[in-house]
Amino acid sequence: MPVFDPYTPIFWQRIGVAIVCGGIIGLERQLRGKPAGIRTSILICLGTEVFVALGALITADTGTDPSRVVGQVVTGIGFLGAGVIMAKEGLLQGVTSAAVIWMLAAIGSVIGLGYEHAGVVLAVLTVGVLTGVELLETSFLMLREGVHPPHLPFKRRCDDKPDNE
Repeated sequence: MPVFDPYTPIFWQRIGVAIVCGGIIGLERQLRGKPAGIRTSILICLGTEVFVALGALITADTGTDPSRVVGQVVTGIGFLGAGVIMAKEGLLQGVTSAAVIWMLAAIGSVIGLGYEHAGVVLAVLTVGVLTGVELLETSFLMLREGVHPPHLPFKRRCDDKPDNE
């Protein structure tokens, strides 16, 4: 039974899992006002799933190396991710969004190769990393500031202290 036949349940199962995985990650990004929100995330994950599934189907028929399709996906996604990264006043912005795009393609690839459960686990882990690390960063920032006002940079607050303290 071909996996790329829209009349089979496995076709729709993989499409559905790709949409859900992209949606889970995209929702987290959308709620934070970051680039690559829900629509973009779903389309990246879904598109990658389709390309990898097609590549697996074509390579199975021709006997060629299926890793070539995945390699081309990685290259293409690298360009898409690079477009999200911007340099502003000497600072890089969008690196995390680019990494999320990279992960979305990896998840789509895993699903396209038939490992739907692994795709779901990776999507949940990705959201866990995005939210968990931010919570840690916020906690450490609050611990570092202590009772000092948060609107002043840490170095400036230290320089402004009187010598008798």
